[in-house]
Amino acid sequence: MVSRVRVWLNRTYAENVFFMDQLRRNPSDRAVEIHATHGDPDSPVLAAADTAELEPEGLSPAAYVEYALAQCARRRIDVFVPRLHQAAIVAHRAEFEAIGTALLAPPPEAVAVFRDKAVAYEAARAIGVPVPPWWRVRTAEELLAAVEELEAHGHTACFKPASGAGGVGFRVITRSPFSVAHLAGFPGPQVQLDLVVEAVRAAREPVDWLVMPRLEQPEVSVDCLTGRDNRVRLAVGRTKNGRRRGFTLHERWLEPARRLAEGFGLHHLSNIQFRMYGDRPVLLDVNTRPAGGLHQLSLCGVNAPWAAVRLALGEDPGEIVPPFLGQDYTVVSGPRPLLPVPLPRQRTEPAGPAPAAGAAPASGPAAAPAPDAAAGAPA
Repeated sequence: MVSRVRVWLNRTYAENVFFMDQLRRNPSDRAVEIHATHGDPDSPVLAAADTAELEPEGLSPAAYVEYALAQCARRRIDVFVPRLHQAAIVAHRAEFEAIGTALLAPPPEAVAVFRDKAVAYEAARAIGVPVPPWWRVRTAEELLAAVEELEAHGHTACFKPASGAGGVGFRVITRSPFSVAHLAGFPGPQVQLDLVVEAVRAAREPVDWLVMPRLEQPEVSVDCLTGRDNRVRLAVGRTKNGRRRGFTLHERWLEPARRLAEGFGLHHLSNIQFRMYGDRPVLLDVNTRPAGGLHQLSLCGVNAPWAAVRLALGEDPGEIVPPFLGQDYTVVSGPRPLLPVPLPRQRTEPAGPAPAAGAAPASGPAAAPAPDAAAGAPA
């Protein structure tokens, strides 16, 4: 009898409820037990999991690694998909492997390159992947100089944090004065240059931003699955042009994505984003984790989460070619259940040995706590 696979997702995006759905609907019908932790008791990933806990707040990266090791040992996790504190966790891969847990994440060297967008652009350019012009700025004077240089060449300037994810902190510079017109409708990404300059000058600490031209659509996110041998098993582009979404296998997008994934060892799942600068694609961002929209590849007949879990377990899925490309689509939201009662927050515990073979598995997240579990932990 084939044993079930235990997978843990820590403090991940709400969209990864679909990642969890796909693991359960894997084509082999192999049983998957999913553990989820989060800092928000109303995250839908907690309700979608088989077992769930609230994470302790305020842990340093080192303390979080200890917490994660304890979770993996106590829950007998086979595959851990880390998002929060990914860099600290992958630096301790050997310790996780020693307790039987595989990390579905790249090695620390790859994570380090792509945590800083300026370092990432330099590294990508060094291997021939086109990148947009960019300036790293820390002062109001550097910001003004970069904006003026871009505007002199007919570009609209934008900025974003040198380190960040999910579009947080992205703004588009405008020179139009603030007026009541900016208070109509929904808030947008535009911000007045004079207000930004004033805020930077008044800040207690220097900013750390990248200033660059606002790139044009389409945006193409290439989802890659790469083995620890640095060979890409899957590469599919998801196109975004306004509300319209679609898929592509065109090499103008896939070839630079493969070059990055293989050249920097972006093992397991990564997401590499491109936009247009003039008439050519340039690198926008590299995510060393599964994209929130990864599940959309199911419209092409591909179960990428399950292929990634198999690869993490040492079961090579081989080259994966989508049997078809799904039709154009758009994304709409829908309801997902939440846990009826907020979970108590977990206390930290030292890493310990895994439970003895044959120990009873934990039950669902709404079950009563086991006496020997961490305080308030669902059994």
